[in-house]
Amino acid sequence: MKTIVVLARHGRTEWHHGNRYTGSTDLPIDGVGHVQAQYLKEWALDFSPDALWSSPMLRARQTMTPTAQALGLTPVLDDRLREVDFGSAEGLSLSELPPSVAKAFELDPVGAHFPGGEDPAAAADRVEEVFHKIGREHQGRKVLVVAHNTLIRLLVCRVLGLELKDYRRLLPALGPAALVRLRWQDGTVGLEAFNTPAVRMEIPG
Repeated sequence: MKTIVVLARHGRTEWHHGNRYTGSTDLPIDGVGHVQAQYLKEWALDFSPDALWSSPMLRARQTMTPTAQALGLTPVLDDRLREVDFGSAEGLSLSELPPSVAKAFELDPVGAHFPGGEDPAAAADRVEEVFHKIGREHQGRKVLVVAHNTLIRLLVCRVLGLELKDYRRLLPALGPAALVRLRWQDGTVGLEAFNTPAVRMEIPG
Protein backbone atom coordinates (compact mmCIF):
# COMPACT_ATOMS: atom_id res chain seq x y z
CA MET A 1 0.00 0.00 0.00
CA LYS A 2 1.51 3.29 -1.15
CA THR A 3 1.79 6.27 1.19
CA ILE A 4 2.80 9.69 -0.10
CA VAL A 5 4.69 11.94 2.31
CA VAL A 6 5.43 15.47 1.15
CA LEU A 7 7.90 17.40 3.28
CA ALA A 8 7.83 21.17 3.05
CA ARG A 9 10.58 23.35 4.35
CA HIS A 10 9.23 26.19 6.51
CA GLY A 11 8.94 29.75 5.18
CA ARG A 12 11.76 32.27 5.28
CA THR A 13 12.99 33.89 8.49
CA GLU A 14 15.19 36.94 8.92
CA TRP A 15 18.24 34.75 9.52
CA HIS A 16 17.56 32.54 6.52
CA HIS A 17 17.32 35.63 4.36
CA GLY A 18 20.88 36.41 5.46
CA ASN A 19 21.95 32.76 5.02
CA ARG A 20 22.68 32.40 8.74
CA TYR A 21 22.56 29.04 10.48
CA THR A 22 19.22 28.76 12.21
CA GLY A 23 18.95 25.46 14.02
CA SER A 24 17.74 25.50 17.62
CA THR A 25 17.12 29.27 17.55
CA ASP A 26 13.33 29.59 17.53
CA LEU A 27 12.74 32.48 15.11
CA PRO A 28 9.42 33.45 13.51
CA ILE A 29 8.97 33.59 9.76
CA ASP A 30 9.29 37.03 8.17
CA GLY A 31 6.95 38.83 5.76
CA VAL A 32 8.15 36.77 2.80
CA GLY A 33 7.76 33.64 4.90
CA HIS A 34 4.11 34.45 5.54
CA VAL A 35 3.54 34.81 1.79
CA GLN A 36 5.24 31.45 1.26
CA ALA A 37 2.95 29.92 3.89
CA GLN A 38 -0.02 31.12 1.84
CA TYR A 39 1.46 29.54 -1.29
CA LEU A 40 1.81 26.28 0.62
CA LYS A 41 -1.84 26.50 1.67
CA GLU A 42 -3.00 26.97 -1.92
CA TRP A 43 -0.92 24.01 -3.03
CA ALA A 44 -2.19 21.88 -0.14
CA LEU A 45 -5.81 22.54 -1.05
CA ASP A 46 -5.15 20.73 -4.33
CA PHE A 47 -3.01 18.02 -2.75
CA SER A 48 -5.69 17.33 -0.08
CA PRO A 49 -3.53 15.61 2.54
CA ASP A 50 -5.21 13.25 4.97
CA ALA A 51 -2.93 14.30 7.83
CA LEU A 52 -0.54 17.05 8.82
CA TRP A 53 2.67 16.72 10.85
CA SER A 54 5.00 19.51 11.87
CA SER A 55 8.11 20.42 13.75
CA PRO A 56 7.12 22.19 16.99
CA MET A 57 9.48 25.09 16.20
CA LEU A 58 7.76 28.44 15.70
CA ARG A 59 8.78 28.92 12.07
CA ALA A 60 7.38 25.52 11.12
CA ARG A 61 4.12 26.00 13.02
CA GLN A 62 3.59 29.43 11.49
CA THR A 63 4.17 27.98 8.02
CA MET A 64 1.69 25.18 8.67
CA THR A 65 -1.05 27.34 10.25
CA PRO A 66 -2.78 28.64 7.08
CA THR A 67 -2.87 25.12 5.64
CA ALA A 68 -4.22 23.60 8.84
CA GLN A 69 -6.94 26.24 9.10
CA ALA A 70 -7.96 25.89 5.46
CA LEU A 71 -8.17 22.10 5.66
CA GLY A 72 -9.65 21.91 9.15
CA LEU A 73 -6.90 19.55 10.28
CA THR A 74 -4.86 19.66 13.47
CA PRO A 75 -1.14 19.06 12.86
CA VAL A 76 0.69 16.47 14.89
CA LEU A 77 3.67 18.24 16.49
CA ASP A 78 6.65 15.92 16.93
CA ASP A 79 9.91 17.06 18.49
CA ARG A 80 11.85 14.65 16.28
CA LEU A 81 11.03 16.96 13.36
CA ARG A 82 12.92 19.93 14.85
CA GLU A 83 15.96 21.32 13.05
CA VAL A 84 19.53 20.23 13.79
CA ASP A 85 21.20 22.32 16.51
CA PHE A 86 24.19 24.05 14.89
CA GLY A 87 25.99 24.86 18.13
CA SER A 88 28.66 27.54 17.72
CA ALA A 89 27.41 28.36 14.21
CA GLU A 90 23.94 29.50 15.34
CA GLY A 91 23.24 32.96 13.96
CA LEU A 92 26.37 33.03 11.82
CA SER A 93 27.05 32.52 8.14
CA LEU A 94 29.69 30.05 7.01
CA SER A 95 32.06 32.91 6.12
CA GLU A 96 31.86 34.26 9.69
CA LEU A 97 33.10 31.04 11.27
CA PRO A 98 36.77 30.32 11.99
CA PRO A 99 38.32 29.20 8.68
CA SER A 100 39.46 25.88 10.11
CA VAL A 101 35.93 25.08 11.36
CA ALA A 102 34.33 26.13 8.08
CA LYS A 103 36.78 24.13 5.96
CA ALA A 104 36.39 20.97 8.04
CA PHE A 105 32.61 21.31 7.88
CA GLU A 106 32.64 21.74 4.12
CA LEU A 107 34.75 18.59 3.73
CA ASP A 108 32.63 16.49 6.08
CA PRO A 109 29.57 18.20 7.64
CA VAL A 110 28.76 15.10 9.66
CA GLY A 111 32.13 13.99 10.99
CA ALA A 112 33.20 17.62 11.52
CA HIS A 113 29.86 19.12 12.50
CA PHE A 114 29.86 22.48 14.28
CA PRO A 115 31.31 22.52 17.82
CA GLY A 116 28.62 22.26 20.47
CA GLY A 117 26.03 21.24 17.90
CA GLU A 118 23.97 18.11 17.41
CA ASP A 119 25.54 15.16 15.63
CA PRO A 120 23.79 15.08 12.23
CA ALA A 121 23.81 11.28 12.34
CA ALA A 122 21.72 11.42 15.53
CA ALA A 123 19.38 13.91 13.86
CA ALA A 124 19.03 11.53 10.90
CA ASP A 125 18.17 8.71 13.32
CA ARG A 126 15.34 10.66 14.95
CA VAL A 127 13.81 11.98 11.74
CA GLU A 128 13.99 8.56 10.07
CA GLU A 129 12.20 7.12 13.08
CA VAL A 130 9.29 9.56 12.86
CA PHE A 131 9.17 9.28 9.06
CA HIS A 132 8.56 5.53 9.26
CA LYS A 133 6.02 6.11 12.04
CA ILE A 134 4.14 8.46 9.69
CA GLY A 135 4.29 5.85 6.94
CA ARG A 136 2.90 3.12 9.18
CA GLU A 137 0.16 5.24 10.73
CA HIS A 138 -1.10 6.65 7.43
CA GLN A 139 -0.73 3.71 5.07
CA GLY A 140 -2.32 4.35 1.72
CA ARG A 141 -2.86 8.04 2.45
CA LYS A 142 -1.21 11.41 1.80
CA VAL A 143 0.62 13.36 4.48
CA LEU A 144 2.10 16.85 4.53
CA VAL A 145 4.99 17.49 6.90
CA VAL A 146 6.54 20.90 7.61
CA ALA A 147 10.12 20.62 8.81
CA HIS A 148 13.58 22.08 8.18
CA ASN A 149 16.28 22.33 5.52
CA THR A 150 19.14 20.29 6.94
CA LEU A 151 16.86 17.78 8.64
CA ILE A 152 14.97 17.06 5.42
CA ARG A 153 18.16 16.61 3.42
CA LEU A 154 19.54 14.23 6.05
CA LEU A 155 16.31 12.23 5.89
CA VAL A 156 16.46 11.97 2.11
CA CYS A 157 20.03 10.70 2.24
CA ARG A 158 19.22 8.21 4.99
CA VAL A 159 16.13 6.67 3.41
CA LEU A 160 17.76 6.49 -0.04
CA GLY A 161 20.92 4.88 1.31
CA LEU A 162 23.20 7.81 0.49
CA GLU A 163 26.18 8.82 2.61
CA LEU A 164 25.07 11.39 5.17
CA LYS A 165 28.31 13.31 4.81
CA ASP A 166 27.35 14.05 1.20
CA TYR A 167 24.04 15.73 2.00
CA ARG A 168 25.31 19.23 1.13
CA ARG A 169 26.97 18.04 -2.10
CA LEU A 170 24.19 15.78 -3.38
CA LEU A 171 21.29 17.97 -2.19
CA PRO A 172 22.75 21.48 -2.33
CA ALA A 173 19.52 23.47 -2.22
CA LEU A 174 16.09 23.30 -0.63
CA GLY A 175 14.33 26.63 -0.81
CA PRO A 176 11.97 28.08 1.79
CA ALA A 177 8.55 26.39 1.51
CA ALA A 178 9.90 24.08 -1.22
CA LEU A 179 8.61 20.52 -1.37
CA VAL A 180 10.12 17.04 -1.27
CA ARG A 181 7.85 14.17 -2.27
CA LEU A 182 8.61 10.68 -0.94
CA ARG A 183 6.76 7.43 -1.57
CA TRP A 184 6.62 4.98 1.37
CA GLN A 185 5.57 1.45 0.46
CA ASP A 186 6.14 -1.67 2.55
CA GLY A 187 9.00 0.06 4.32
CA THR A 188 10.73 0.98 1.05
CA VAL A 189 11.15 4.64 0.17
CA GLY A 190 11.35 6.29 -3.24
CA LEU A 191 12.03 9.92 -4.12
CA GLU A 192 9.50 11.40 -6.56
CA ALA A 193 10.38 15.12 -6.37
CA PHE A 194 12.93 17.36 -4.64
CA ASN A 195 13.09 21.13 -4.10
CA THR A 196 9.90 21.80 -6.03
CA PRO A 197 8.14 25.11 -5.38
CA ALA A 198 4.64 24.97 -3.94
CA VAL A 199 3.36 27.68 -6.26
CA ARG A 200 0.94 26.19 -8.78
CA MET A 201 2.59 22.83 -8.35
CA GLU A 202 0.58 19.88 -9.59
CA ILE A 203 1.11 16.61 -7.76
CA PRO A 204 -0.95 13.61 -8.83
CA GLY A 205 -3.03 11.95 -6.17
